[in-house]
Amino acid sequence: MKIDRLVSIILILLDKKRIGARELADLFEVSPRTIYRDMDAINMAGIPVRSTSGVGGGFEIMPEYKMDKKFFSADDLSALLMGLSGLSGMVQGDEVVHALAKVKSFIPAERAKEIEDKANQIRFDPGQWTENRNIQPYLELIRSALQENRLLLFEYVAHHGNKTVRTAEPYQLVLKGSHWYLQGYCHLRKDFRLFRISRMSGLKILDETFTPRNCPEPMSDFTETLENIQIKIKLRIHKSILDRVLDYCSFEDFLPDDDSHYIVDFPFIENDYHYDILLGFGDQCECLAPPHIRENMKRKIYDIAAIYNIGN
Repeated sequence: MKIDRLVSIILILLDKKRIGARELADLFEVSPRTIYRDMDAINMAGIPVRSTSGVGGGFEIMPEYKMDKKFFSADDLSALLMGLSGLSGMVQGDEVVHALAKVKSFIPAERAKEIEDKANQIRFDPGQWTENRNIQPYLELIRSALQENRLLLFEYVAHHGNKTVRTAEPYQLVLKGSHWYLQGYCHLRKDFRLFRISRMSGLKILDETFTPRNCPEPMSDFTETLENIQIKIKLRIHKSILDRVLDYCSFEDFLPDDDSHYIVDFPFIENDYHYDILLGFGDQCECLAPPHIRENMKRKIYDIAAIYNIGN
């Protein structure tokens, strides 16, 4: 469902007294069924659209809810601009740009600077400080597959470097922690999976289409899983790595130990990724508790030392 089309339909309904589903379908080159789904989405957004049947029938916004440019406050328009500007920075495409232009058309000239200043107070930048592989072409391919219900084929590098060829039904793009993921139904695993885009290679859209299934909410599943497996461990860190540790927890988790050290309640999951985070802090970090995590850290450090023949 395109943002640009929904915004355009709302603007048409504001300008016209009534318009039919077939006329809208012809205008946007979609089916009348798609227009009916769009109307449901507009109603769910809080804009009351009613339909009338018969000759001269069609869709219209209830007269008492008709609005002019003064309907939106400066805060309303600023919030819309911030959201769409952030989206345009993450996902390229004409539809977001057009929607952004249409929202700007609601801004009266005498309030333009005030609203633009408010919108610019917050900036969305999902990129990382260090250069990484450009995944934008993959995002565009996935968006096309999402709109057309077409299967995707790609190679995927899972844990421990295991590479497999996957065929997946795409359902949702998810931005989590500055990383993009695809929520899709994997034909190999015969279940829904959350694929990290940066772990994909050779992505292709297949001609084959699929009938959408009921897709679970990826973020709620992830949150529930995280709550079940995440623990807090106790670290003693040197102040020189405070900034790095703050990437993973808040300063409320820090307790001064002496002039140079802090005791930190650190969020931790018992997997290689999180052990590697601790090892990355080097000799400026000591795991104090729980005992089994401390022992695992010792073993990993011994293994690293053995590679370099330290102590022999």
